[in-house]
Formats: sequence, C-alpha cells, structure tokens
Amino acid sequence: MKTFKLLAPIVLSGTLLAGCSFSSGGSSDNSEDKMTIEIFQGKVEFNDQFEDLAEQYEEKNPKIDIKINSVGGGSDYASALKTQFASGEEPEIFSIAGPTEAANYEQYLADLSDTKAKELALKGSLEPVTKNGEIHGLPFNQEGYGFIYNKKVFEEAGVDAKSIKSYEDLEKAVKTLDSQKDQLGIKEVFAFPGKEKWVPGNHLSNVYLAPEFNQSVLEAYESDSVEFTKGEEFQRMIDLQVDYSIQPTLNLDYSQQVEKYFALEEVAMIQQGNWIYPSVHQLAPEFAESNMGIIPIPVDGQEGKLPVGIPNYWAVNKNSNDEIIQASKDFIDWMYTSEAGKEAVLQDFKFIPAYKEFDTSKIADPISKEIYQYASEEKTTGWVFLGYPGTWGDYLGGNVQKYLSDKITWEELESDSKKEWEKMDQQQ
Repeated sequence: MKTFKLLAPIVLSGTLLAGCSFSSGGSSDNSEDKMTIEIFQGKVEFNDQFEDLAEQYEEKNPKIDIKINSVGGGSDYASALKTQFASGEEPEIFSIAGPTEAANYEQYLADLSDTKAKELALKGSLEPVTKNGEIHGLPFNQEGYGFIYNKKVFEEAGVDAKSIKSYEDLEKAVKTLDSQKDQLGIKEVFAFPGKEKWVPGNHLSNVYLAPEFNQSVLEAYESDSVEFTKGEEFQRMIDLQVDYSIQPTLNLDYSQQVEKYFALEEVAMIQQGNWIYPSVHQLAPEFAESNMGIIPIPVDGQEGKLPVGIPNYWAVNKNSNDEIIQASKDFIDWMYTSEAGKEAVLQDFKFIPAYKEFDTSKIADPISKEIYQYASEEKTTGWVFLGYPGTWGDYLGGNVQKYLSDKITWEELESDSKKEWEKMDQQQ
C-alpha cells in the first residue's frame, strides 16, 4: 500500500472514566448467565452514541453485557491502555492505531480474518494491521484533517477558501483576515493548541513527512531514519499559525481551541479534522451545519490534497476464552453490517465509513462529506504518523513546544528528533 486512496471515505476531548473494572476473558453473572465484554477505546467524542448502540445490541442479545470505557484528549489513551495490560486488567475489545501499536500488542491480537467486517473493509485499509496472513484489526472509520474554517468570516473578508493552494496563498489569506479582525468580530485568525503535542507532533508533521515516505504508513514504520526533507515548510507553517494565533499558544489546549475559540466564532480557522464536528454541533448547531468548511494544509508538490486515513482499529484480545472472542467479533460485525449498526455509524457516530455497502449519501455532516469527496476523487495523502516508531510523534511535539519556548532552535529540533527516531526504531 502506497497511499490511503480509498474508494470511499480524536485526539480529542474528554477524560479517563473512573471506576473501570476489567477481567481478562470476560466475566459472568451466574444469576443471569451473562457474558461481559469490556471495550477500551480512544475516541471519546462518540462515547454516548456508542453506549446507545451497545444497549441496542444488548436488547437483541440479552446474554451479552457490554461495558464501554473511552479515553482521550486530556488523558493519554496509549498510556492508559498500556497500564491496563500491565496490571492484568485486560479488556476484551480495545483500539490500536496503525502498525506501530499493532506490533506493540501483537501477543494479544486475535485473528479477525473470519469476520464479515473484514470482507467489507475498503481496499488497502487492512494492510497496516496484517501480519503473516492474519488480520489483527478492523477499521473504525476514515478521517481527514486540514484547516477547518468559518465560511461566513472568509466570505465577509473577501477570501476564497477554495483558491488557497500554496503556502503563499494561505499567507496572503491570513494577512487579509488579520487586517480585518475588528470588522469580522474575531480575536485572531488561528487558535493553535501548542499545549497538545499531537497536533504538531503527529498531524502537522505528517503533512510534511508523508512525501518523504511516499505516502505509505508501512514505509514510515519500516524506516530506520527520518530526514525532514520538507523541514523548512513544516517550520514556516508552525510559525504562521503561532504568529497569528490566540496567545499564549503553549497554554492553549484542544478543548479551548475547538469548543471556545472556534465554536464561538472567535477565530477564523483551526488545524483539525472531522472528529470535531459533534463537539461544535453540540455548542453551535447552526454554525456547524452551515458555516464550517475544510481546506488542505498547503504542501509543495501536494497541493489540493487532504490527509485521509484510518485513525484506529478494533482489536480483540486473544487471551479471552473462545466464547468471549467470538462474542466480541460478533458485536463488531453487527456494528458494521446490520442496518441498525450502519445507521448509527453514519448518523450518530458521524463516521465516514471504511467499509463497503454503506449508503454514503447519508454521511451526516458537511465536513465529512467534503472529506469523502476528496477521497472519492483520490485527492488525498497518507497518514504516515501511525508508523512513527514508539512515541516519536509525542517526542517531536515536545520539541516543538521547546522551539516555541525559545529553548531550542529549529535546527536543534530536527537534529534531536532524528536521533530519537533512530533510537526508538532500534527499540522496536
């Protein structure tokens, strides 16, 4: 797989839910003879809707008890999952992100080759989690990201968002918006969440590293080094966002970026993806439905393309007993193949499906529809950050924070980050 150019098309806000109880292999209530399936996953923005869908499944399958625990945003899902396994409190279903996490949890991953969902997964979507002929994960959905912007503000400023192709185009638009802040009723052009390492360390870096790895997450995963061939472009994009952002950027987190400044229309645009739609819609439904658009982050040679990929995969714990493993597979299959499940995935979760046999005309929100269109027209680039070694994306994000604090130069950022890639790669 060289790209995630699929035929059809986090992270994130929330906190670790307390009081979780896990039992490897599932638990059983003798009085009711129920099997408990614990689900541990990292996308909190659809947690409530996921709970509702699980209740529907339980009604149809009264012997199944599904418990969902969602971690993200202010809490570190990767660390939380690692802690669960280290403590012996293993979930039956959990989420992994790409080949790096699949390798980290390989000893726990059941083969999902016999599932119905596997047969319907879009071409290329399973390759990052396939090893020795076994399928170790099933896609959540597809996601895309770029600059999500306020259509009304752009229009009032006389800026044609769709004409922005190059960095120079973007810089000109930013300066135009900045010069009219008072008339437009915005505080700044951007809200750059420098407090979040993943925003620059994973998502923004991906835009400029994907060409280096030929848009392939597997090529990134297999590489023992990184060169930052587009490092200057990466730097100037950070500088542009920070220079025209709500200050101080290092105190600005995801929740403030999305729910305070963008949803309340105090900035013109933010670097994020379609996963923010439910949060914005909850706070400002009219704005979300009619005034949100998305444009690509300009990259020389990749103009007009959005990064689109599979953010997470469902994994089933093979340490569970056979009955629980099958019940876990059955639930995932039902979620993506039954009419009730597909309706929830599209309308309630507001997912862009990563499977065939979905009515994509029912994709729920305007941002997801735009991303689906980019993917349908193959105007996409890869998500190589899921192939970074270890926690390199967070490490790079930490170096970006040091750069913004004037503790290191950009040259030092690149040099140190290159060494850390090599070090983490050797430890894999």
